[in-house]
Amino acid sequence: MTVLAALWHGGWLRAVDHALALSLGHARADTPDAVQVAAALASRALALGHARVALDRLDGLFAAIDPERAPPALPDPDEWRIALAASPWVHAVAADGGREPSPPGHVLVLEGDALALRRYRELEVRVATALRRRAQATLDSVPRLQLVTGGPGTGKTTRVAQLLAQDTAPTTRVALAAPTGKAAARLAEALREARAPAHAAPVTAATLHRLLGWQRDGGWRHGPAHPLPFEVVVVDEASMVDLPLMAALLEALADDALLVLAGDPDQLPSVEAGDVLTAVCAASEAPGSPLAARRTHLRHAHRPVPGFDVATLAAHVRDGDAGAVLAGLAARRFAGVHWHPGGDRALAAAVAGEALAAYRAVATAPDLEAALQAARAFRILCALREGPAGSATLNAQLGQALDPLHGGHGWFRGRLLLVTENSPRQQLFNGDVGLVWPDAQGEPRVWFEADAGPRAWLPAALPAHEPAYALTVHKAQGSEFDRAWLVLPERGARVLSRELLYTGLTRARRELHLWAAEAPLRSAIGRRAQRWSGLAARLQGDD
Repeated sequence: MTVLAALWHGGWLRAVDHALALSLGHARADTPDAVQVAAALASRALALGHARVALDRLDGLFAAIDPERAPPALPDPDEWRIALAASPWVHAVAADGGREPSPPGHVLVLEGDALALRRYRELEVRVATALRRRAQATLDSVPRLQLVTGGPGTGKTTRVAQLLAQDTAPTTRVALAAPTGKAAARLAEALREARAPAHAAPVTAATLHRLLGWQRDGGWRHGPAHPLPFEVVVVDEASMVDLPLMAALLEALADDALLVLAGDPDQLPSVEAGDVLTAVCAASEAPGSPLAARRTHLRHAHRPVPGFDVATLAAHVRDGDAGAVLAGLAARRFAGVHWHPGGDRALAAAVAGEALAAYRAVATAPDLEAALQAARAFRILCALREGPAGSATLNAQLGQALDPLHGGHGWFRGRLLLVTENSPRQQLFNGDVGLVWPDAQGEPRVWFEADAGPRAWLPAALPAHEPAYALTVHKAQGSEFDRAWLVLPERGARVLSRELLYTGLTRARRELHLWAAEAPLRSAIGRRAQRWSGLAARLQGDD
């Protein structure tokens, strides 16, 4: 049995990974098994968020797929490199973080010991080239790129408002964007609260997909041939922006447009491949980097909530200090944070009391505006989607309790829904949260918040969706809730990381309940959500 066949039959590959590898053999019958295996593994790494994978780190890739089993024996490393370098499918280059594009016709790029699909290596090259060019360019003494980073409450929005005030004119066309609709709306609201000057008020606030014009064929309305009609584009929650989306954004900007990227590099990276903000921040700290002068990093929290000290807890998590976290939780040192070191079996009953009361308050609100406000007040956040402590399980349990006649699937007043696919035609995108509420005639409609006010959709017209009483931490990025329960699984999982924990903790504004046994909590704090990428090196390299 070939190594490729062993990987496939052993469940180490997805169907798309296996199909890519087979396609190379079908196109060229002399393609060695080692090259097909390399293509399959480079593709498999994308599913874990890695834009590349080093041949000597494949044990980490397999451990992330299944830590309980050993993978099949792989080709000898030296022979493998020789086979890859000799293959017409592979473009072999030096390991120098170069920004030279790979010639067309290649599927893979071997950069030193790092292997990547050519498309993702080219995306890194395009992003690095565009960001360095913007970092070095000015127009009328105004830089074309600004980075504003920091944790929650450190004043990122205020700093953005200051940048808009000092770098824009009354007629400047400004766009506000974020990876999710909720984050975009929060950015617009926060800028208004920061009292940005009238001339810096947003022209538009939208998701990045909506701003760029995502189309059914998978392309974008805006690009080099049809740039965005804005002189300033502000992107919040930049840690959520993946590599392909960042490339599309940079190529859609007018040459003289100012780009402001704001975000928290300690949060979870994007769901898709890449860790752009972390790479940009790492590059900005390198000696001589053109990005250094373009970055403002804010450290001091300016808006602590009385009686709520999740910031100190989150800082200990960010620093990997499990001892301080556990000791502080046990001694109740973090005001407003309630630790429940329980297991999966007791979770549903523990959460149900508070959750059902919160969601019934949505259904009994006097009007739509009050219901939308109540819906923002509480949420359950889960590390996982599946399993006893997963969002799917808790959503099913809560939905059935709220709507016993229809098992949680009826269009009952107060039902919360999360859109799970992009629908450009309807201007609804993955991550948008809707609320079921009757219209003036008493018919159920699903309402989504927008800049111009709530807009309604017929239930039957919605794109794919799921309940939103419990969200994964990934899905909750860009949102904040007055009160939140953060739930970790009893047995732990490789998805648990300090970035996931930090992100979940900082979604709460006034009160947090942390459901986590000591072992998974300690495990999460001790693990980094690392992404393998060459972007930081390309951003640092000499011109």
